[in-house]
Amino acid sequence: MDRPGVRRPAGRPPGDAREALASVLDVLRSAAYVVDEQGRILGANTRAQRLLARPAAQLVGQDAHDLLHRDRYGEHTPRARCPLREAAHAGRTVQEAGEWFARGDGSLLQIVWTVVLCDLGDRSAALVLFHPHDAAGPPERAGAPLSEFDRLTLLAEVTSRLASVRDIEEALRGLIRLLVPRLADWAVIDLITERDEVRRVAVGHRDNGALTYREDLQGPMPPVTEDSPLPLSRALRGAAPALFGPEIYREPQGSGIAAAQRRLFEATGMHSAVVAPILGLREVLGALTLGRSAQPEPFTAADAALLEDITRRVGLALDNVRLYQRQRTVAETLQRHLLPQLPHGLGLDMTARYLPAPDASDVGGDWYDAFTLTDGAVVLVIGDVVGHDLDAAAGMAQLRNMLRAYAWAQQRPPSRIVTWLDQASMRIAEMSMATLVLARATVTGDGQWELSWTNAGHPPPLLITHDGMTRCLTGGDGLLLGVDPGQDRADATTVLPFGSTLLLYTDGLIESPGRSLDEGLRRLRRHAASLVHRPLESFADHLLARVRPPGNDDDVALLAVRVPPALSPADAKAPRSPEPGRPVRPDASTEDFRGG
Repeated sequence: MDRPGVRRPAGRPPGDAREALASVLDVLRSAAYVVDEQGRILGANTRAQRLLARPAAQLVGQDAHDLLHRDRYGEHTPRARCPLREAAHAGRTVQEAGEWFARGDGSLLQIVWTVVLCDLGDRSAALVLFHPHDAAGPPERAGAPLSEFDRLTLLAEVTSRLASVRDIEEALRGLIRLLVPRLADWAVIDLITERDEVRRVAVGHRDNGALTYREDLQGPMPPVTEDSPLPLSRALRGAAPALFGPEIYREPQGSGIAAAQRRLFEATGMHSAVVAPILGLREVLGALTLGRSAQPEPFTAADAALLEDITRRVGLALDNVRLYQRQRTVAETLQRHLLPQLPHGLGLDMTARYLPAPDASDVGGDWYDAFTLTDGAVVLVIGDVVGHDLDAAAGMAQLRNMLRAYAWAQQRPPSRIVTWLDQASMRIAEMSMATLVLARATVTGDGQWELSWTNAGHPPPLLITHDGMTRCLTGGDGLLLGVDPGQDRADATTVLPFGSTLLLYTDGLIESPGRSLDEGLRRLRRHAASLVHRPLESFADHLLARVRPPGNDDDVALLAVRVPPALSPADAKAPRSPEPGRPVRPDASTEDFRGG
């Protein structure tokens, strides 16, 4: 009880209350602290004090956000964007990974955390449980029976870990980190491939605190027999979870999969195991086996029920990953088949690159094109259909084919071609809006290449001279397609210097969250200038590696065109034949078609 006349600091409970709260929190296996409605720390258990390198006196009464919450660089997390603070006010249980705490010694601790709302009788509060991001759980209590709260926390962590993964190996290894050694000493994952073959993809355990994998026990497995009564075979056929031990495989068995299991028990020393099927929505995807060798307690029926809950979540996650990978493969294949092969022998050197978005659903809208016309002009196109999905890819294909038809049949200035395309696309193509640059390159009488172009809301082409000077081709600008088909469009013209490189690209090369387009364009110009002396293929590869923003979630198309250097006087006098397949204009010399 507080003494009369002595005022207690705001947010700090009385001494007896602090001790009682700390003793309650110490029962929990996870590091934990409690905050009040204002976010002040009311109490912290011993594990939290140890992980945070802060005694209770430095924690209790402090604003948890100001004291602990940081980003990965050690900077204070803005209150409005702090997930922990939002969770404490959400009125429901929230579990996430990847936040950072500031420790008392100045270092940072990446954590997995759970926030649970609780009632302290006279006030509402939030319980924050956390442990290091790379740790599956407190090792000193590994193997101890899990309480109901621990089981719910584990399920929440499994759900959170598997919710957003896009790679099967990443998903499974993250799962093993959660289960070993918190629930078992060993975790074994067998998956059924799309060819109905069984593959042991992981045999993981912790060795001196580090998670390691027994690669000698991993790899292809013998086929599953239809009548085998043994646990793994039954699980791979979708049977209910089963508890078993090494004795079941000690007797000589006729199947190869039984022999593989006997070898597993002998190599790992497991004395108790539990296995459950990994079930997808329509089929059995595999099985998850947990084993104990160092932990003395055998698995129980409660562990089997918990494992069944876990594998149900694993099955849904693997279904999603496989669906994502199939969708990505289909989208990439479609996109690449829709993109054209570049023409050769035009007097211009050219190369193109297409990089799909990291997310399969974001593949589809970007494209490039290059082709020749009957008058010898070279048409260059870069475009981006608004939207990022297979519909965008379909709209892109329609737009590209319509553009080719108009350019080939009419052979008019780029602005006129794009005007017709805009009017037609509103009624024919299955797309809403798109940006593009349409350019036409021709050889002039003095052997130079002249470029005329129109720009429909697209990032400007970049011209890099042989000596590293860069210029954005900003003329001929107009609205993107699908906004105002009746608008007047303009053309712009420039001469492409000998040895220069023309770069057409989509916005995924220069655009990223937190960075302006101008900043991205400046970065592109600097790197393009430094790389312009490289051969064109190397130029394109290195430019993408250097310029594409990290974490970019958009696809990228790039078309690079290089003008040959000027001919020496001796070369200019030498007779040459036209390049195969190239039309000869009556009013042009042979040198015209070699680009000077």
